Amino acid sequence: MQNIRLALVASAAAMLFSAMAAAQSAPPSQTTVQGTSTAAATSELSDGEIRKVDKDGKKLTIKHGPLKNLDMPGMTMVFSVKDDAVLDQVQSGEKVRFLAEKVDGKITVTKIEAAR
Repeated sequence: MQNIRLALVASAAAMLFSAMAAAQSAPPSQTTVQGTSTAAATSELSDGEIRKVDKDGKKLTIKHGPLKNLDMPGMTMVFSVKDDAVLDQVQSGEKVRFLAEKVDGKITVTKIEAAR
């Protein structure tokens, strides 16, 4: 009986050590805080150019470089926007830096600023 307890304690200790080692070796963009991914918070903004502002559809068409956080190559695509107010702040032809994330299954612009 004591051998079984010792084996269970050793097994639990090994699993705990393994989990701690994995958490320490994970890159910062992959760590979580209370179950929420911090990848978006630490990701770089991507470069882009506004091609179309669709206020009725609440969408932006952006020609962009690679979106590293989404593992997506550069292309021109239509994005939803998290905040409709953004649609009044940008115009076609404007160079921007932005962050896009998957929100409710849609790729959505969650942060945008004028390129410097």
